[in-house]
Amino acid sequence: MWYNEGDKSGFFEEIELNKKVLSIIFALLAAIFYAINIPFSKLLLEKVTPTFMASFLYFGAALGIGIIYLLTGKKQNENKLNKSDLPYTVGMIVLDIAAPIFLMLGISKGNSSTASLLGNFEIVATALIALVVFREAISKWLWSAIAIITLSGALLTVNSFSDLHFSTGSLFVLLATLCWGLENNCTRKISSKSTYEIVLLKGAFSGLGSFIIALIVGEHLPQIKYIALSLLLGSVAYGLSIFLYVKAQNTLGAAKTSAYYAVAPFIGAAISFVFLNEKMSVNTIIATVLMIVGTVFVIYDTLVFKHRHLHTHTIVHTHDGSTHTHTVTHSHDHKHFIKDGEHAHTHTPDELEKDLANH
Repeated sequence: MWYNEGDKSGFFEEIELNKKVLSIIFALLAAIFYAINIPFSKLLLEKVTPTFMASFLYFGAALGIGIIYLLTGKKQNENKLNKSDLPYTVGMIVLDIAAPIFLMLGISKGNSSTASLLGNFEIVATALIALVVFREAISKWLWSAIAIITLSGALLTVNSFSDLHFSTGSLFVLLATLCWGLENNCTRKISSKSTYEIVLLKGAFSGLGSFIIALIVGEHLPQIKYIALSLLLGSVAYGLSIFLYVKAQNTLGAAKTSAYYAVAPFIGAAISFVFLNEKMSVNTIIATVLMIVGTVFVIYDTLVFKHRHLHTHTIVHTHDGSTHTHTVTHSHDHKHFIKDGEHAHTHTPDELEKDLANH
């Protein structure tokens, strides 16, 4: 799509830029709200069993987003989910049952700072699944970030490199990030639909699934006050976080939204170190530095990501008294947002192929 008439280029570029900035803010807020999940869950897990904890967190998400819907949702016209969205919706729910259970098991068996930092492995899982399954584009910066974050994850997961002794808690957290990586991509496919409907389905059915599993495995219900605290935590850490995440994902794509979401582990780890008095080992310090470097790469990739695709231009010129028309096809790299004088348009990752056809 080309905007070369008058000031239209700058106008549309500004609209797209504002939309992207707002989506980035949503993604960062989602990360902040989620960051409190792990350290506070660590405290509640002393009174609440892991599977019930996972259940109450998602029930809390449904409760929180339900309140938001009652206050604002009826004023908005959003597309509802339909039959074609069913496979991704079911996949989203099933994965959202498994992921928090794995996470709660990981937190209960390890420390929350390590679990928080390992949450960044969700970037790796999301990006690779987006590439292999959903054919999203991945730049060299994101590949570099994936390598660095993977190395950092190895440092946090392996207790001893001499005999390759793995931390059980860390492995459960990694399983959770893998589930959420696939779930992110499922959600991406339906993120243009009603955010309220998506989050309500996530909260209600994922919470119900975990609740049934908790009963089957024989876990005991906690006291009412701890259920209430778990629901409150879920309404903020899951409800508000998921709502803002889906909003951001609709513009930025699965891999990019996860990139900004990467600040959550650092906030969570900081809370754990300060309020839970958890100590930092040498491996944790090195891993944290690597995570920061990897996150910087991911954010840089999100802001200036370039991609290459074909453009066809028709050139008309006159010489020797006759007019000639030539069609020239070429490819070049360009950024999402560029200066006046160049064409301005934006692509979400899974729209690249559609755009190739349009050009």
